[in-house]
Amino acid sequence: MRKEEWRRLTGILLEILAVAAAYYAAARIGLLLRVVVEGAVVTALWLPTGVAVAALLWFGPRIWPGIALGTYLSIQHLGSFQVTDAGILVGNTVAPLCAYLLLRRVDFRTDITRLRDGLALVFLGGLLPMLLSATIGTGVLLATGDLAPDDFLPVWSAWWAGDAMGVLVVTPLLLVLTRVRMPHDAYRIAEAAALAVGTGFVALAASRSSLSLLFLVFPLLIWAAVRFQLPGSAPCVLVLSVVVIWAATDRAGPFEGHTLFEVMVNLQALNGSAALTALLLSALVTEQNNIREEIERVCEDLAEVVERLAPRGPGD
Repeated sequence: MRKEEWRRLTGILLEILAVAAAYYAAARIGLLLRVVVEGAVVTALWLPTGVAVAALLWFGPRIWPGIALGTYLSIQHLGSFQVTDAGILVGNTVAPLCAYLLLRRVDFRTDITRLRDGLALVFLGGLLPMLLSATIGTGVLLATGDLAPDDFLPVWSAWWAGDAMGVLVVTPLLLVLTRVRMPHDAYRIAEAAALAVGTGFVALAASRSSLSLLFLVFPLLIWAAVRFQLPGSAPCVLVLSVVVIWAATDRAGPFEGHTLFEVMVNLQALNGSAALTALLLSALVTEQNNIREEIERVCEDLAEVVERLAPRGPGD
């Protein structure tokens, strides 16, 4: 019994360390596109929140120390960890835990095959619980004097949007990775490759053009959601978000000549609309496909029953 318990504890410890490493790696990547809003460092897409929520859905709440450790390492990367930073650490740990509890409360399925799963992930996994991390984080900055009261709202809104976008963009992608299967049809493979390359090219061209052409990416996202559902649309949304955030931080294309607050609002509106379109449309199409398959199975079973019950002639 002791040996089995030791193995179980070792497994949990390895899971915690793996989550901490993934959280920290995602933070390092996310900070490459960071911006400074009123003296506070924020990102338009905070990848670690998506990693944290996905890890909780996979392993359960026992891996929360990994999220806390990853947050600590991320703060340490920006500067020496202060006692007041403990509030930010708590907020970044509690928010994903609340997201996990809310999703479990509504019987969320990690395969996101129902429209209700997509809606739950948007509102109960992203928008609602990330209010905690944004409020606690900006509250700590305000209490320590690192943030002026007049700057609270811009920093809070950017913080909240970045954390929520991490869940909307990264969590679906991680959840579908475990069930992605390479298509056997060469045409489907070519179509998927064309979608990925086309999304990156259109996003790059539109985000670097002075014309307002960012809406051109939505037909590609709809195409990906209808043809490949979440395994196809989730990577496209990630590519779009990274390319557009890169252009926004460079103040290129449609983001040129605007204040930082205006850039963040436009950027989050685009990323949020893209994530919602891909996630909800993918879930809706998947749900409809499952319903059609279930109806077809029922019809086949009914046809077999009718065939057995049908009266047979003398020669049968």
